Amino acid sequence: MLQFDHVSLRRGPRLLFEGASFQIHPGKKTGLTGANGTGKSSLFALVLGSLTTDQGRVTRPADWVMAHVAQEIPTTQRAALEYVLDGDGQLRRLQTRLATAEQTDDGTGIAQLHSELEHIGGYQANSRAASLMSGLGFRTEDEVRPVSSFSGGWRMRLNLAQALMCRSDLLLLDEPTNHLDLDAVIWLESWLQQYPGTLLLISHDRDFLDRVCDQILHIEHGRATLYSGNYSAFEHIRAEQLANQQAAYEKQQREIAHMHGFVERFRAKATKARQAQSRLKALERMETIAPAHVDSPFHFSFRPPVKNPHPLIKLDGCAAGYAGKPVIGHATLALNPGDRIGLLGPNGAGKSTLIKLLAGALAPLEGEREAARHLAIGYFAQHQLEQLQPGHSPLEHLQQIDPQASEQSMRDYLGGFGFVGDKALEAVAPFSGGEKSRLVLALLVYQRPNLLLLDEPTNHLDLEMRQALATALQGFEGAMVVVSHDRHLLRLTCDQLLLVHSGRVEEFADELDAYASWLTTHNRAARGSDLSRPAATDQRRERKRRAAERRQALRPMRRALEACEARVDRLHAEQTKLEAILADTGLYDERRKHELQKILHDKAAVDQQLAVAEADWLEAAEALQQAEE
Repeated sequence: MLQFDHVSLRRGPRLLFEGASFQIHPGKKTGLTGANGTGKSSLFALVLGSLTTDQGRVTRPADWVMAHVAQEIPTTQRAALEYVLDGDGQLRRLQTRLATAEQTDDGTGIAQLHSELEHIGGYQANSRAASLMSGLGFRTEDEVRPVSSFSGGWRMRLNLAQALMCRSDLLLLDEPTNHLDLDAVIWLESWLQQYPGTLLLISHDRDFLDRVCDQILHIEHGRATLYSGNYSAFEHIRAEQLANQQAAYEKQQREIAHMHGFVERFRAKATKARQAQSRLKALERMETIAPAHVDSPFHFSFRPPVKNPHPLIKLDGCAAGYAGKPVIGHATLALNPGDRIGLLGPNGAGKSTLIKLLAGALAPLEGEREAARHLAIGYFAQHQLEQLQPGHSPLEHLQQIDPQASEQSMRDYLGGFGFVGDKALEAVAPFSGGEKSRLVLALLVYQRPNLLLLDEPTNHLDLEMRQALATALQGFEGAMVVVSHDRHLLRLTCDQLLLVHSGRVEEFADELDAYASWLTTHNRAARGSDLSRPAATDQRRERKRRAAERRQALRPMRRALEACEARVDRLHAEQTKLEAILADTGLYDERRKHELQKILHDKAAVDQQLAVAEADWLEAAEALQQAEE
């Protein structure tokens, strides 16, 4: 087991935690939580051995294999699949020894190493690595691409796949969902639930922690405390502890009263009945969550928009895409004040494209985008973090928006987003990703938009800031469209879910939790589909032409499958022949030692070739099946 025994740790003059004593038993899945800067990543460094304790000790079994996600972004020309395979150190060591044995013609060693490879499932390693890549959103053709050809976010996904490839006893994951979309998060969640080793996980995704972890290690006020149960269970315990403090209890009651007042205001308007009903459901959940975050440093709200026209924006039969090639087509949508829409759909299906179309960052390829005269868009996307001016402070950024406002009012406002004291005056260049995200949100909120377009707004935000954002969005009086892998945010703030897939935008009538089932029962949306609609006669002609092209395209795949089948049959025959020879007891006479070694060498080679041939056959069969669907 992993054991901390009265551990204290300082970083410079600052004491992160002291007297930490706890045990994490094999197979436990532990979520590590706490505000930014409390020492979560430093605790990881202690476990990995890259930091030493100031007091106490950290121990774990000497034979445990540890895996963690490398934070460096690789630039190698190595093929992506090979890079992922490098995560299996045992596989690579056996492959190196096998290559050496083959060079020295060590027949006994070759046979033994092939047996060891078979024992660890080495012949299925390529399939395992490909499965990891697929789950994390990579396409089949990405497997042979050099690592350096991927963007930074996708290279971090490769680092994650490499860590999952390791045959680890202890897996350490620090914010693994930051670079993932919702379908990849759901896949990773399922993978970790089946992971047989011990897991130590840092995450600010409440739903992810709830579904994966069975205990929570919380760092707060210099103490590290281990709680049984998932994150929701921890929140209940923490809320009870805070409620015992009179001041905290009074503050949490004011928060809950504010939520009830908001719902009552909506309920009084007949036009807001649907939103009010949704808020009531969300309130039931928020009442149990808010008390646990009553001491959060983040408190802000959206001021009412200056104007709130009805409708705010309309899309009429719009297609949108890139380089003249549509990703979504014939989208028809009207957004009115009070609408709260969450976008679902596979990676690459067009969620961000739809957001850009609404924002005006993309012009429609066809159809009409009609915006109200007083439309005021608040658009949050990750690329906007790069548009912050590195040499300017948060206060200077805000002054550029509102030069007439007093410095004190701006500093008070920025304090609600965590930029307190001198932090509001520091240049943003060295800010963390979370701090830059908070600043972009602060600038967006200040401008009083009536339409919010949020594309993954919670990336890099900690749990406290995510909760503050969800609470603020509850009171927003305009319309909102959000893409997020944070299901908690979607669940609390969205009244309607739209599914973007196969070039279409349509309502997802089920609950959010049903989206995981939808992913498992539907093929991924075809990327960049041709969305044109020819006349009926042209459609029939087009279908015939495509059917002929499809038959022609499938012919090489069928021939390849037949060739694989023939090779498997031939190798099976050779294997059977060699097994019959090895069944002869006379072969094991000392005088026939060299003959036995040769037969074993031949048998090992045939076994390896057969495993590869069977894998090739399976891959060819699956490729043909997918092409025929």
